[in-house]
Amino acid sequence: MRKGDAMPELILYKRMFCPYCNMVLEWIAQNWPSEKPLTVKDTRIDAGAEDELMRVGGKSQVPCLFIDDKPLYESADIIAWLDEHK
Repeated sequence: MRKGDAMPELILYKRMFCPYCNMVLEWIAQNWPSEKPLTVKDTRIDAGAEDELMRVGGKSQVPCLFIDDKPLYESADIIAWLDEHK
């Protein structure tokens, strides 16, 4: 994505008490610009979130960042992508 391009829709699927999810959430809290929308859904709390994750991503692994409905797994890869696009 080049500067000036529209920001993609971002949805982070996570689970409470998942250490990898918490690592991503901590990075977001410290580094992600508040004016850039990023939705967070907990697969154990948010109704339908786990079904969405399975339907679109094909597996229940978290953390998973959907970037315009394309899943990105692995906390380090998610943080790297977010850092590049913040």
